[in-house]
Amino acid sequence: MNFEAVRSIYLYEMARMRRTLLQSVVSPVLSTSLYFIVFGAAIGSRIDEIDGVPYGAFIVPGLMMLTLLQNSISSASFAIYFPKFVGTIYEVLSAPVSFVEILLGYVGAAATKSLILGAIILATAHLFVPMEVRHPFWMLFFMILTAVTFSLFGFIIGIWADNFEKLQLIPLLIVTPLVFLGGSFYSIEMLPEFWQKVTLLNPVLYLISGFRWSFYETSDVSVEVSILMIMFFLLLCLALVWWIFRTGYKLKA
Repeated sequence: MNFEAVRSIYLYEMARMRRTLLQSVVSPVLSTSLYFIVFGAAIGSRIDEIDGVPYGAFIVPGLMMLTLLQNSISSASFAIYFPKFVGTIYEVLSAPVSFVEILLGYVGAAATKSLILGAIILATAHLFVPMEVRHPFWMLFFMILTAVTFSLFGFIIGIWADNFEKLQLIPLLIVTPLVFLGGSFYSIEMLPEFWQKVTLLNPVLYLISGFRWSFYETSDVSVEVSILMIMFFLLLCLALVWWIFRTGYKLKA
């Protein structure tokens, strides 16, 4: 294992976060704070509790998951797409560095950025709503697993994308709607029975449900199912990345 290569890629990507602090940290935190204000104040004044949890506190895990997914995907996808765009990716591919080391550098940095942002948003949430975390270990487990998994997913998107429009296509048109429809702001028990069954087809529901359980011990699906679903998606992403490096898909053209 070439740890120096991993360290170089990782530190380079983390330095990019410091250079774009306004876009990488300040903007997502302000956006999430607006969600707290609008949904917590406007809707929270009409909905007292869901499953025994005050509405303002109930939406915290969903908003954190929304930010984690968006940031993990965007950080990892841009990190690998930009070297492709300017042609410097060939310097990395021709260096004595394995695909595992490349993956650890790029995905590790993207996941770290997301976790830092998630921690800041969790601290910010305490300023708006009283809340508690009943299972801090499982909360951290879900955060790390989600950040790593969707950083891998973003890495795949960055390799697949041919232009900046494609880079934003999946996060904006698929991932974000799935998060909003995955129980971020409501419990699926509030839906008619037919739509409850439809919502169970949404993979993001299992992430949010398990994450919310770590806060309040309330969830729409069992925590075991949530863990199995995210582990399945993680393995699927790893398999796709292995195939990409094995075949050179959109890397060795």
